[in-house]
Amino acid sequence: MIAGQKKISNFKDLRVWQESINLVKEVYQLCATLPKEELYGLASQMKRAAVSLPSNIAEGNSRQHRAEFRQFVFIAIGSLAELETQLIIALNLSFVREAEVTPIIEKINHLRAMLLTLGRKL
Repeated sequence: MIAGQKKISNFKDLRVWQESINLVKEVYQLCATLPKEELYGLASQMKRAAVSLPSNIAEGNSRQHRAEFRQFVFIAIGSLAELETQLIIALNLSFVREAEVTPIIEKINHLRAMLLTLGRKL
């Protein structure tokens, strides 16, 4: 461990998990602005994909073997791709504005890079 670095004792110490929790909050806020008829459609799918991200990081980190953790990291990357696709659909259907979606997609790209780095280190 490098001097001054905090020891990772569980998934809550992982910065990628912390940032993914923030992404979930943002997705839920965005979904609250979608048309009510999308409550059980696109909004539900977006929320599930967003929640899947920190959930898979947590589950993978809690596994016994690094290979298992790595597999869950790549599942989380898949959830990011799902969420990005759903955001693009919401944009194309004019449910949201580009200004609302762009910052979330930037966060998705940032988290994807973090997860790819984590996956390589595992």
